[in-house]
Amino acid sequence: MSYRLLRGFLLKIVFPILMLACAFGGKERLQAVVIDLNNRLVRKERPGIKRLLLLLPHCLQIDECKIRLTHNIHNCEGCGRCGIKDLISIADENRLDLFVATGGNLARRIVGDVRPDAIVAVACERDLSSGIADTYPLPVLGICNERPSGPCLNTKVDLGKVKEAISFLGRR
Repeated sequence: MSYRLLRGFLLKIVFPILMLACAFGGKERLQAVVIDLNNRLVRKERPGIKRLLLLLPHCLQIDECKIRLTHNIHNCEGCGRCGIKDLISIADENRLDLFVATGGNLARRIVGDVRPDAIVAVACERDLSSGIADTYPLPVLGICNERPSGPCLNTKVDLGKVKEAISFLGRR
């Protein structure tokens, strides 16, 4: 069985069953496991990539910022109070499409509009796992955000993990 088919089985059959089975608790941990398994299978596939999308959640932007970045992330003033400035630099250096989404519907629309060959996505376990499943068969490397202030508020991401995922998918 190919890694791509195995990933499809994981995302389209096993993942929904697991989510039903843990309807009363423990979802986040299982979602993290699914993300990790997906990432491992994508790495085994070693897909050839021409167009890579870096997709970020809006909660990476500091809540006190007066500028909304969901329409154009390049409106960022680069104050450095959140990681957006660094993520823009990483995307620019690697010539990537870069977008911020406020949720699953906007993320799916962005993917449909951009039509990438692969995605590096940052989000919480819930949004990331469902987004990976929704975009199958596209290869997606998912990176869970860190939530020091709780969910959906001033989250962070390990820039090293983002760079590594981009580097991996950028190899031909």
